[in-house]
Amino acid sequence: RNDDWSRSLHYRKPYEPGTKTPYSLSRSKVEMFLKCPRCFYLEQRLGVKIPSMPSFTLNSAVDCLLKKEFDIRRSKGDIHPLMVHYGIDAVPAAHENLDLWRNNFKGIRAIYKPANFELFGAIDDLWINSDGEYHIVDYKATSTKQEISLEDQWKQWYKIQVEFYQWLFRQNGFKVSDIAYFVFANATKDRCAFDGKLEFELSIMAHNGSDKWVEPTLDKIKNCLES
Repeated sequence: RNDDWSRSLHYRKPYEPGTKTPYSLSRSKVEMFLKCPRCFYLEQRLGVKIPSMPSFTLNSAVDCLLKKEFDIRRSKGDIHPLMVHYGIDAVPAAHENLDLWRNNFKGIRAIYKPANFELFGAIDDLWINSDGEYHIVDYKATSTKQEISLEDQWKQWYKIQVEFYQWLFRQNGFKVSDIAYFVFANATKDRCAFDGKLEFELSIMAHNGSDKWVEPTLDKIKNCLES
């Protein structure tokens, strides 16, 4: 019985063509459509879920600690030394809804009326510059000896991610900069021994994004779900 109850919590009724109730789609589901419309249709229309990925618990730990680190600066209204190093004209934004926007099951939401969708996504951080513009910020954990770059093929999805968040914030009436930032935590491998700890090198990379792809994609998703 407990298994039945657990499954009922995670069961979601597939999309019904012609539905009047706004259909909820997360940022990751929009990405699924971009990567594989067939997979998206099977899941959202027929209820056939794709195999789940294992959770990256070490990445989650880095994410949690970075949030705490930037929250210390946020509470004081200070700029983080890393932001000073990269010449970033911004401070961590202190907004009453930040915890809500960070929550994976709530996030920031917007209704796209032409398709009758409710879109949502959870950010890692939000900075604000001297012009009152918000910058979307995402934390990324990795371990590589290569130079950190946003031009790798698989990192194009990083860009899609922050551009979708930019669109969500603009739909909520916020003044959002096209420039998003990625804070990379790169675990070094050149230590003599593990000694029960990892050491990270932190860096920031900027992405000049555009959310112009979002609404045409949502229209395509609507056509897919109705087909």
